[in-house]
Amino acid sequence: MPKAAPTLTPVALLPSLAPLLHEWLPRQRWFAGKGRPVTGFSLTSVTELLPGCLHLLVRAEQPSATPAPDPGDVYQLLLGVRKVLPPPLAPALVGHAGAGPLTGLTVYDALQDPQIAALLLERLRTPGRLGPLRFGCDATVPVPAGLTPRLLAVEQSNSSLVYGDTFILKVFRRIHFGVNPDLELPLVLARHGCDRVPAPAAWIQTDRPEEATLAVLQPFLRGSQDGWQLALRALAEQRDFTTEAHALGRATAEVHTALAAALPVVTLGRPQTELLATAMRERLEAAARAVPVLRPHVPGLRAAFDAVTAVRGPRPAQRVHGDLHLGQTLRASGGQWSVIDFEGEPARPLTERRRPQPPVRDVAGMLRSFDYAARTLPQAPDPGPGHTQRAPQPWRLEWAESCRSAYCAGYAAASGTDPRDEPELLRAYETDKAVYEVLYEARHRPDWLAVPMAAVRRLAGT
Repeated sequence: MPKAAPTLTPVALLPSLAPLLHEWLPRQRWFAGKGRPVTGFSLTSVTELLPGCLHLLVRAEQPSATPAPDPGDVYQLLLGVRKVLPPPLAPALVGHAGAGPLTGLTVYDALQDPQIAALLLERLRTPGRLGPLRFGCDATVPVPAGLTPRLLAVEQSNSSLVYGDTFILKVFRRIHFGVNPDLELPLVLARHGCDRVPAPAAWIQTDRPEEATLAVLQPFLRGSQDGWQLALRALAEQRDFTTEAHALGRATAEVHTALAAALPVVTLGRPQTELLATAMRERLEAAARAVPVLRPHVPGLRAAFDAVTAVRGPRPAQRVHGDLHLGQTLRASGGQWSVIDFEGEPARPLTERRRPQPPVRDVAGMLRSFDYAARTLPQAPDPGPGHTQRAPQPWRLEWAESCRSAYCAGYAAASGTDPRDEPELLRAYETDKAVYEVLYEARHRPDWLAVPMAAVRRLAGT
């Protein structure tokens, strides 16, 4: 790879990389701009992270999906550069550069290269700075040298490397500038002594052009299974899941209690509650315009949002998970539940994800997840909207209801507050989530539309 500093400038590298990225980037699972053409690229940041490995922040320019101007999404890429790519790395190929300073060289996804992945861990073990990149760590969490890396095959909106079945590195692909709650909240919870969330051991951040979290290294909970798979197994075996749901409710409450103790709790008065309900109504109207089958239920659904503002009195709001469902939980072999992935809903702005909210928002998300599990083929891997799989089978209503009740009871046992004691707010958040699900399924998995529509009919009373 060329070593001279000028070749590492964004302007110089763009002719080499842009033609390759036009073909490769839109095919990636984590590319958020599918369905819209890429009209160009700009390199926000370029750093030679390791010998033969470039760290890039790339902005993909695309036509805006709304009338408002769209600057384009920024993606984090770690690209390896070699003369010849060895056969084991063939699946990692990005392309062969035909212009610019990388002419004649082969470019590939460096996260799939075990040698570079191993060197990346060594860099994480040493805090400090490299150009715009900042490497931080928790000195109380030792990270051994020489751990063997493997890239997890199941990719979603990020990429993950497991090191020696001891640590897992989450590499954020779509970068949101600002304080990322997936680093912020686990650090806060670890310092508060909450053992329900794996404590960050090391991380990569940048402050150019703005602050952003790029990657987080956390303990890998070896032997743990995610709540979604456990729920599906119980369904396949026609087995009760209420004990697990009750324990998961307790775990959720413990996380909420720790967050409330460690970070400010605010009070939502009537004006703030009205703003909350107004945003829900606006999302409902937009979804109904896009999905005609939703329209007959709009009056009943809107009533759920109106009921929130009819209840007088202040409501506490605090930092929450923001995107809680069965797939965001892990249970160890001894029965201990952990909560992971505090990033929140990736489609929402970071400022919104970091805003204090009523804890019942997380509860509503989990209640919807039990509904999804009860309509899913047992062998399916999908934890809800966001993946492709076969159409649902008939809903096991009693199973879902028993899990929902047990979860709320477990939450109440640990927190002293039963989410069902705020029926209007819980119904509003569950309705808002179901409306989002209807829009998602109509666009991406029409065979699954029956799942959220069953909730819509129940919540709307139609």
